[in-house]
Amino acid sequence: MSEQPYDIIIGLEVHVQLQTQTKLFCRCSTRFGQPPNTQTCPVCIGLPGSLPVMNREAFALSLRTAVALNCQIPEFTKWDRKQYYYPDLPKGYQISQYDLPMSEHGWLEISDPKGGFEPKRVRILRAHLEEDAGKSMHDEVAGKSDSRIDLNRTGTPLLEIVSEPDMRSPLEAKTYLQELRLLLTYIGVSDCNMQEGSLRVDANINLHIHTPDGRAATPIVEVKNMNSFRAVERALTFEAARQFELWQDNHIKLGDPGGHKT
Repeated sequence: MSEQPYDIIIGLEVHVQLQTQTKLFCRCSTRFGQPPNTQTCPVCIGLPGSLPVMNREAFALSLRTAVALNCQIPEFTKWDRKQYYYPDLPKGYQISQYDLPMSEHGWLEISDPKGGFEPKRVRILRAHLEEDAGKSMHDEVAGKSDSRIDLNRTGTPLLEIVSEPDMRSPLEAKTYLQELRLLLTYIGVSDCNMQEGSLRVDANINLHIHTPDGRAATPIVEVKNMNSFRAVERALTFEAARQFELWQDNHIKLGDPGGHKT
């Protein structure tokens, strides 16, 4: 039995902005930091009658990443519409990939030079292409709230890399992200500038508690939109401690009502 009374189970979803000059389905620029709503067109803001045409460079960069991550590349892939309502999604749906992604079943090796954990392979469940949403900006001045939408980012090509839940500590999760960023910048698919949002992280975490009867899994919690390695490590450390404290209070298990939270 391990020193602590539980095992941490972590899986990561990493959204990588691909280094293309234009968006995924139109010719609008992807340049960062331009005046709001100056890099849009009927296609990326979803006006009726506009027809998308795929950016071949985005697909080529995705294939390069898939090979670097030791993924299997299927003979056939397709696009899907992920429908949801949010103010920064003008079309009312996101063009993404669901059941037939462009790559799957890969792996990435990680190790800690300081010996914090044994070298291991983190399995990659899938890597798929999708378009980014716009950006909501919120201001609160003199007690009044003001929200605005910048659609410059809408339609920017993203590669979502989804790991299996193979990481067992916040340190392993941080190391995986560092290794992934090093790989992506080396092969030239993204600048991975986390301050500009070129690499964003969602984490799924729960605990397997050691009990006299075996093990009990706590509800899975998703921690979204982290944009620094330090933030990921600190958030996961906090969440693991919070889940164990809750378990000691109420013993809610995975599958009980409220068993998956964001």
